[in-house]
Amino acid sequence: MEFDFSNVPGPDRYKLMSSSITPRPIAWVTTVSGTGVRNAAPYSFFNMMSAEPPLIVLGMMRRPDGSHKDSAANILETEEFVVNLVSAADSAAMNFTCIDAPPEFDELEAAGLETLASTQIAPPRIATAPVAMECRLYQSIEAGQTTIALGEVLRFHIADTFIDAEKLHVDTLEMGLIARVHGAGWYARTTDLFQMTRPTYAKWAADKISG
Repeated sequence: MEFDFSNVPGPDRYKLMSSSITPRPIAWVTTVSGTGVRNAAPYSFFNMMSAEPPLIVLGMMRRPDGSHKDSAANILETEEFVVNLVSAADSAAMNFTCIDAPPEFDELEAAGLETLASTQIAPPRIATAPVAMECRLYQSIEAGQTTIALGEVLRFHIADTFIDAEKLHVDTLEMGLIARVHGAGWYARTTDLFQMTRPTYAKWAADKISG
């Protein structure tokens, strides 16, 4: 089946794309408003975009009335945010912070989440997150009903138990990260894995000659 997206309503495009482009990592974003109100919310329109400079990207949809949600409003106002990664142990707390609360509502406090002070920016880190990245807004793009934010990672925090500090080997599997998949409320664990070696042209050419 083929869809001409110029003739497909936005909610249907969302349904098709979000149910097909999976699994998606989850950015559990913490921000602070200009008046000091803390906010936490998860976003699965998220990924790493570059290492030089170190950039991540967030896609934050607007409310039905066209206004910015709290995370986007705070990021645009202060240009600071933390991306916390989500382990299976934090899944219930993460899901709670999806709540459609007013801007003055502190999701971190309501969810009973312990926080740690960031090193370089105002928004706090979530203490139980295996990885937290302090970010500064690098560039924002208003694309229709979505605010796309590129964030430059200023500080990268990872729990000591998940990293060999000398070799910088990260025990990714032990972190137990979860990802967003299809439909309403569906998530995946990183447990069913397989490995493939990246090919090289030299070996392919040699095999071609010898075979």
